[in-house]
Amino acid sequence: MPRFDDKVALITGGSRGIGRGIVNAFLDSGAKVFACARHVPEERAPQDSPSSEADGRAEFIEADVRDADQVQRLIDAVLDRAGRLDILVNNAGGSPAADAATVSPRFTEAIIRLNLLAPLLVSQKAHPALKAAKGSIINIASVSGIRPSPGTVAYGAAKAGLLSATASLAQEWGPEVRVNAIVAGLIKTSAEAANEHYGGEQGLAAIEDKLPAKRMGTAEDIANACLYLASDAAAYVSGASLEVFGGGEPPSFLTFVSESMMRPQR
Repeated sequence: MPRFDDKVALITGGSRGIGRGIVNAFLDSGAKVFACARHVPEERAPQDSPSSEADGRAEFIEADVRDADQVQRLIDAVLDRAGRLDILVNNAGGSPAADAATVSPRFTEAIIRLNLLAPLLVSQKAHPALKAAKGSIINIASVSGIRPSPGTVAYGAAKAGLLSATASLAQEWGPEVRVNAIVAGLIKTSAEAANEHYGGEQGLAAIEDKLPAKRMGTAEDIANACLYLASDAAAYVSGASLEVFGGGEPPSFLTFVSESMMRPQR
């Protein structure tokens, strides 16, 4: 794995799940790491402190990445404590399922603000520091941005927009700042969360059996891709969308054909 000694990384949404995995990977690679989320995890920070050591050497900073003032304070805090910023991973995001025919405008705006506008805002505020360091931005996108996303329409649209923004910023900010995206597939961040989201162990096993890799991805899979994109090995990689999904999701028509052939002929 590449080393990032003397490098400083900021990971949004770094308190759990994929973000936690990315934080730990950069720590293991020698970087000084800052993680942020809207709330300080109770098990990691004293009540009287806005930040503390997390995941060994990572520093946690409370910030809502949808708010411009808080984002500016976040970047200022990183620079005050570390003096530089080399790597930004825009990981904060997500969406619950919602019916597109009845969902409120407020919900739709909130999902787009978190998954598209927030990464743009954090990238903009971090740009001067990243430019000075000739740094790297990695946007965590999703397969929902490259294929239909029924039930999470706003989320899919926002992730598609993030992939477009990645390519545009790579051209606008090159050569000083490289900008890339990771297209994350189905990710299992914990057994409990996966079972709840995918219908228990039986549903999880059925889904994994249909995938080319015969398993879902892990936070470590995404983290390893981040390490590559942030490293010198990817010095000529910018504007890319790296698909980390184990071969992708088989097209649904194959299931339809298989089921049709199994039906008794009349």
